[in-house]
Amino acid sequence: MSESQPEFSMFIKIFVVLMLVAIFVSLFSALVFLLRDKGQSTRTAQALAWRIGLSLTLFVLLMAGFYFGIIPPEGVFAIR
Repeated sequence: MSESQPEFSMFIKIFVVLMLVAIFVSLFSALVFLLRDKGQSTRTAQALAWRIGLSLTLFVLLMAGFYFGIIPPEGVFAIR
């Protein structure tokens, strides 16, 4: 697995960045829904619920990756 570790490390980094982008998109869509609907619909609450779900998923996956040794204690940037 040591030969494929750099590719796997890049996969982890890309996955984390994509999850963070999805979290920010959900957050800003909630802002747009809040301003556009003026509190008359549930779209703001749904977008914020998605943001919380994505954040918790990312947190749990990062903790599981650390626990199972997929992410080393030195961090992903330490793998070369």
